[in-house]
Amino acid sequence: MTNPPPALLVAGHGTRDEAGAEAFRDFVRELGRRHPELRVAGGFIELSPPPLGEAVTELVEQGVRRFAAVPLMLVSAGHAKGDIPAALAREKERHPGISYTYGRPLGPHPSLLNVLERRLDAVLGDWDRADVTVLLVGRGSTDPDANAEVHKAARLLWEGRGYAGVETAFVSLAAPDVPSGLDRCAKLGAERIVVLPYFLFTGILPDRVRRQTEEWAAARPAAEVRSADVIGPEPELLDLVLERYEEAVKGDLRMNCDSCVYRIALPGFEDKVGLPQQPHFHPDDDGHHGHGHGHHHHGGHSHSHAH
Repeated sequence: MTNPPPALLVAGHGTRDEAGAEAFRDFVRELGRRHPELRVAGGFIELSPPPLGEAVTELVEQGVRRFAAVPLMLVSAGHAKGDIPAALAREKERHPGISYTYGRPLGPHPSLLNVLERRLDAVLGDWDRADVTVLLVGRGSTDPDANAEVHKAARLLWEGRGYAGVETAFVSLAAPDVPSGLDRCAKLGAERIVVLPYFLFTGILPDRVRRQTEEWAAARPAAEVRSADVIGPEPELLDLVLERYEEAVKGDLRMNCDSCVYRIALPGFEDKVGLPQQPHFHPDDDGHHGHGHGHHHHGGHSHSHAH
């Protein structure tokens, strides 16, 4: 008899908004329906039931001894870096004999960028992309690396899609806040702005983004501002969680190769996918040997020295 595959444990942030918490629970149920071969459970770090520990207990009571935990989070901030690993370590003490691997957050994966693009298209109407500045609004964190990841998502969303620009703001804990982000867009000459919440599901913070956007626009009757929707439980999100699960099970935890132009067909850079990679030429080399920086898992990166 073959061993069953490790169970999938989905770790959520938690929200005081019941609709947002139920959206997460629905998402976990849908994952289970789509993958009947897997045991699937989900829980929250804070604010919402069920807690993560209860989800682990549920799996253990079903006979699960191995699982892979995937943080259902867009950026790697304190929860993904500290709270979830600490919670999992505690569960290992509570349930002797279990083992787990830990996946990475979702990040600005190309499939999620495509969903964000759809969210924008849904509100553009008769606006031309070339006239639209997007304000991507993240949760905000005291972790600079987490905030930088939102900026990375904004840049990747801009590349090759034809918007006038994509600016970044945060709804809590980090600057610029939503009104300041909108002010920046206006100072840069933006005539038409779409505010795009960088959130998976509805909740108190996305609602705050929309409310602050409406208040800012109401005080500036000449401004043309529209609000887009959150990412939501799209097929791309369901597929990405399974991709993160499979990475964790196999131990294939790549860093930022989701957005590597040599691996993924990013808009405008499709011709770079699969290009043969050449070793670096370094001006300090004596010409008798090549100079390389080792091979990336998908064939190495090429950095041309066109100075």
